[in-house]
Amino acid sequence: MTSEQQQEAVHPQPPAQATERESVVRVRGLQMTYGQKEVLTGVDLDVHAGEVVCLLGPNGAGKTTTIEILEGFRLPSGGEVRVLGEVPAEAGDAWRARVGVVLQSWRDHARWTPRRLLTQLGGYFEPYSTTTHPRPYDVDWLLDTVGLVDNADRKIGTLSGGQRRRLDVAVGIIGRPELLFLDEPTAGFDPQARRDFHDLVHRLSDLEGTTILLTTHDLGEAERLADRILILTNGHIVADGSADELTREVAGTAEVRWSRAGERFVHATNEVTPFVRSLFEQYGDEVDDLEVRRASLEDTYIAMVQRFESGDRAATPTLTEVSG
Repeated sequence: MTSEQQQEAVHPQPPAQATERESVVRVRGLQMTYGQKEVLTGVDLDVHAGEVVCLLGPNGAGKTTTIEILEGFRLPSGGEVRVLGEVPAEAGDAWRARVGVVLQSWRDHARWTPRRLLTQLGGYFEPYSTTTHPRPYDVDWLLDTVGLVDNADRKIGTLSGGQRRRLDVAVGIIGRPELLFLDEPTAGFDPQARRDFHDLVHRLSDLEGTTILLTTHDLGEAERLADRILILTNGHIVADGSADELTREVAGTAEVRWSRAGERFVHATNEVTPFVRSLFEQYGDEVDDLEVRRASLEDTYIAMVQRFESGDRAATPTLTEVSG
């Protein structure tokens, strides 16, 4: 392979057919029942080519079930599911070669080395390589990308938790997937490793055109990575939008906090500047510890989940409801 060909294999162009609004994942009316328990009661969602979409939800909301259905590991009780144009549970090996999965943990092959494991796994993808989408990634490039060069030839069983997690990511993307599922991808990462991983996600999305669907309990991570955020609770999607769009649903109401004569006050308002001006006009220098607080993504998430779990789906949650 020439150096030019190797460079193309490592940094290929996004597939020509992946148009901006192409639907990579399309779900309509997804239902899942375990015995008498309804876990999913009608999930509708779309993920478009090149997007990074984060699925949030409380424990037991059905996130794992939804992802396993999309990955083809579980049959739904009802509804329509199409991933890369096929029904996941019925799709063959050619479809699976287009999908990458990074699980929360994967503990096999302790006596192998990362280099040997990735080389072995990469061989499975070679038959599905095309001129427009060559597979797999170059192993040396991938080891460098996930930060495992110095540990490439150590036995996997001797790696630290963070190093093992880097290998999990490498295993998930070795086949250069068009669609990548990430389940709590930075669990066990130190701050630098987490930042490096975020850079990798942006690289895969922006340069490779990889579509990414991730789950995380780290709302800061969701805000940094996701083009869109989906909130799943009570068996269906209750919110869909960018972090800014979702927080604006709560941030229309801000909290003004201040103290006067040793007493603390909190006031919710849609007109912050006029209220603060009137506050100083009335009390002047008696106003102390003034703070204006708008909703964060965490506030938005908690407020929306609480609102929908209480059964009140009509009202828009407010920051005051979260802060108390």
